[in-house]
Amino acid sequence: QVQLVESGGGLVQAGGSLRLSCAASGIVFSIQTMGWYRQAPGKERELVASIAAGGTTNYRDSVKGRFTISRDNAKNTVFLEMNSLKPEDTAVYYCNCRLEALDFSSWGQGTQVTVSS
Repeated sequence: QVQLVESGGGLVQAGGSLRLSCAASGIVFSIQTMGWYRQAPGKERELVASIAAGGTTNYRDSVKGRFTISRDNAKNTVFLEMNSLKPEDTAVYYCNCRLEALDFSSWGQGTQVTVSS
């Protein structure tokens, strides 16, 4: 059974920082592409950052230079370090694992990030 459990969300003032974690179980973590998505009220879910099995990272333009995605394969965990947070970063953040070769994808339950101005 696949489980992705996010943690680290919360309320922070603009300019502050948060570190999200996503602990995975039930998958071969090291071969997965891991991603962080977010969904704000009334908006579609969007990709924030992803990290491939080989370590290649990808970021949406609005978070480049502020957010850093990383993974610890020994701990089956992916992280999202968020700095210089802005009110427009407010959303529910979701962890995703994906294995394209098997058309497999799974989601965590989400963690709320609220940035006050």
